[in-house]
Amino acid sequence: MSHQCSHGHIHFSNNLQTPAEQRRMSRQLTLAMVTIGLLLLSLLWRAMAPEQPAISDILAGVAWLLVAVPVFRAGWHSLRHPDLHGVTDQLIVLAMLGAWALGDLMTAALLPVIMIFGHILEERSVMGTRQAIAGLSKLTHSQAKRVRADGSLESISSQHLKPGDIVEVRAGDQIPADGRILSGHASLDVASITGESVPVEVSVGMSVFGGTLNLNGLLRLEVTHTGEQSTLGKVIALMKDAEQAKPPITRMLERYAGHYLILVLLIAATTWFLTYNSQAMLAVLVAACPCALVLSAPATSMAGIAVAARHGILIRNAAFLEELADVDALIIDKTGTLTQGRLRLAELIQSSERSREAVLQLASALGAVSNHPVSRALVDARHNHKAISLRDVEEMHGLGVIATTDAGQVLLGRRELFERYRVSVSPLPIHDGPVVGLAENGVFLGWFLLEDTLRPEAPEAMATLKMLGIDHQLLLTGDRQIAAQRVAQQTGISELAAEVLPAEKLQKVHQAVNEGWRPMVVGDGVNDALALKAGAVGIAMGSNGADIALASADVVLTGSDLRRLATAVRLSRQCRSTLQVNVIIGLGWTVLIVIAAALGMLGSSGALIAAILHNLSTLLVLLNTGRLLQFNETL
Repeated sequence: MSHQCSHGHIHFSNNLQTPAEQRRMSRQLTLAMVTIGLLLLSLLWRAMAPEQPAISDILAGVAWLLVAVPVFRAGWHSLRHPDLHGVTDQLIVLAMLGAWALGDLMTAALLPVIMIFGHILEERSVMGTRQAIAGLSKLTHSQAKRVRADGSLESISSQHLKPGDIVEVRAGDQIPADGRILSGHASLDVASITGESVPVEVSVGMSVFGGTLNLNGLLRLEVTHTGEQSTLGKVIALMKDAEQAKPPITRMLERYAGHYLILVLLIAATTWFLTYNSQAMLAVLVAACPCALVLSAPATSMAGIAVAARHGILIRNAAFLEELADVDALIIDKTGTLTQGRLRLAELIQSSERSREAVLQLASALGAVSNHPVSRALVDARHNHKAISLRDVEEMHGLGVIATTDAGQVLLGRRELFERYRVSVSPLPIHDGPVVGLAENGVFLGWFLLEDTLRPEAPEAMATLKMLGIDHQLLLTGDRQIAAQRVAQQTGISELAAEVLPAEKLQKVHQAVNEGWRPMVVGDGVNDALALKAGAVGIAMGSNGADIALASADVVLTGSDLRRLATAVRLSRQCRSTLQVNVIIGLGWTVLIVIAAALGMLGSSGALIAAILHNLSTLLVLLNTGRLLQFNETL
């Protein structure tokens, strides 16, 4: 986004200043200081040699020329490429020409100088909101220890890693890229990516984000995504896109930029016609520069986006930052959103005299040879690591796993598997989740009842949203009715729609919108792409870094904590109140100064006083926006 309020067209890059921008800023500061020096010399000469005013006028004229060239260049650019920022350029050009025509070279030269200092202040203040992007960008540049084919390690830049590379990450090292853990166990500081203050425990098979910090332990991981394809790279890209987007109020102001300029010229002409006060006319032109008003929306949006990113909330467009403040309903998916999408053992119903530990150990040994979610849940449920020798292992798709132990043939799977091998089983228990059985040497050992794991913070998150006024909540899932009812009861959601297809989810969202609700649609971004697009704001749980989550949603939670939904709403509402105050400051202050200028209340140096007061309003907007940067919620 380019922020420029007048003289010199000061531009801001997406990151912090480039060397070229730093040189341009230095040139402008040097130009301002040289101009001030020449003006002081002009005043000094006039005081020491009043009988030789020509020398004083020449010094003031040179000072004016130094700043006039860039001012005129900026004004010409704004005529060729009209926008709201250009209005200020044009008003300053008119004020300078007016002062020059009236022979007031001092005012003509000092006006742009004051504006330059205002811009430097503005740039330094606004750059503070970019620290989040700059900090994240630094995380993409680190050293990695890549494992060679012979097992030795080589140190390379993380930017040279490729998917499939094996890297070693020691305690205190930064994870160099997205990857999957091959060996080791550690605690990771993921605050820079997800905003979660509590370290996350990771182990073999889990996915990790590049840019997170290994607090302890030794890890080996296989790189899956690097550079712009990594979660961190997508985070930075989203933030840059959001920063470049224009909020609705900015677009509205730009639409009326031409009318605003005509209005100011009419006020200035009326002031001259009624008072014949040239300083009052010039003061009107300077006072009407809409810098504070123009800056109010972008500064608020940038601060809000930076604060949101610090909390692991990625906002694709500044418009959605405003939309979040108005949501009054919640439509939320179940699997992978309210639940973790990971099965766990809920109950074991035994049918033999075998000890519970022995049954679990045998089931986990069979589960370890399969990648099915049910098998992984049984592996996680084991309580000891006694090895069981398995032979002739075969995984039967859709049925289960069979193998041979020293005691005979073992079966793990659905009821149909035992029917095929003529094993008598106990009655199938009624359960709203997956149910698998275990048999050894023709003897049925029991049923394993599994269930999806509810996110522990889900009930609190739903209750907090109700406190924020979002009490119309609908659970929308393709899962079975009984499973949906259980989750709805646990989370306090009163309405639910189960066994719906993705197209039916879309219809439900459209129905809510047609009924007058402004729903926040929350899903995992995989099965909910259509619904996410249809709501007032679509929020994806992006903890898995899925491309579809980043593509479908307006807002992405890089972590998995549902309490960030309330954080996003509260931040959005604070951004809106900050923006309202900024607009009041920008508009109200400008109107007051214009009235004071038109009435001649700013005195004989009205234009210069108007320029100083103008920069003061810009400072007030930036200070008010700075309060937003203090927003912080730790979970």
